[in-house]
Amino acid sequence: MKDEIGKRVLLEAEFILSTKSTLRQTAALFGVSKSTVHVDMSKRLIKLSEKKYKKIEKILNLNFAEKHLRGGQATKNKYLLNH
Repeated sequence: MKDEIGKRVLLEAEFILSTKSTLRQTAALFGVSKSTVHVDMSKRLIKLSEKKYKKIEKILNLNFAEKHLRGGQATKNKYLLNH
């Protein structure tokens, strides 16, 4: 793995750990796609730091479990703005 990719992966991991952010939020901040962040966190991070990977995995699983709630809230907010 290239050094710059490894650095990005570790920076993304630190950001997610400190803010509990989603893949989309992280991708927007780092200027990469959410697919890239997903690959970084699910495949590349474990090669760099297994300890961080386990922490990130818990956060991502929680975000995945809550995403339907965020989507419902976004739809509600959109409806209230338009009507």
